[in-house]
Amino acid sequence: MSINTKFRSTAPELMDDFEMKGDILRDALDKIASINKLLGGNKVTLDGIKTLLKNKPKTQLLRITDIGCGNGDMLRTLADYADKNNLNFSLTGVDANQFTIDHARILSKNYSNITYQCRDIFDDSAKEEHCDIFICTLTLHHFKDEEIVHLLNRFKSSAKVGIVINDLERSALAYRLFQALCFVFGLNHMSREDGLVSILRGFKREDLEKYTKELNFNYSSIKWKWAFRYQWIIKTI
Repeated sequence: MSINTKFRSTAPELMDDFEMKGDILRDALDKIASINKLLGGNKVTLDGIKTLLKNKPKTQLLRITDIGCGNGDMLRTLADYADKNNLNFSLTGVDANQFTIDHARILSKNYSNITYQCRDIFDDSAKEEHCDIFICTLTLHHFKDEEIVHLLNRFKSSAKVGIVINDLERSALAYRLFQALCFVFGLNHMSREDGLVSILRGFKREDLEKYTKELNFNYSSIKWKWAFRYQWIIKTI
């Protein structure tokens, strides 16, 4: 059966249910983090942050907020990088699922510079807190086009340095390869189904270029990265 990737899918993911909890969700969060790390996904986000921080003083306090932080793996990667390189990072993870946030807190208990917030980022009554860098790793594809524009417009006005997006390429080949990956890693039903839907909700370069034009960013860099994802770096200064 052929895979149609011309348009972004609007199919929901099981993980979009913010009331979900339990072992299946915990396993899915941890497997997603493990696979992302194995395939070099964390490096894509970290390299984007390095680009934004080029020529910045190492002693400067940098506030980084991870939107859709999952189990906090990206934040712990950043904390370890900061510790190794004598950088001063203040890290915040945001997710709308309380179970997910509780799990991330447990995994991050030894990191004093990581905090977590459970909140709906589309709740306009809660004003977006200012920070230096917003990051979204495998999060943006969960949203519709108009939601993405709305969200990035808020980040644009709240981020003092920039935004780093790391998300999936919408590709038939990626879809088929993920099916094989599911078998190799023994992913549970939720991880399998959500992973395939995620790819179909992912992006092509022209999607990101359209958002860039609509939001009138001063600087935007879009690069394809292994494995089937885009690194989108936006400077807000």
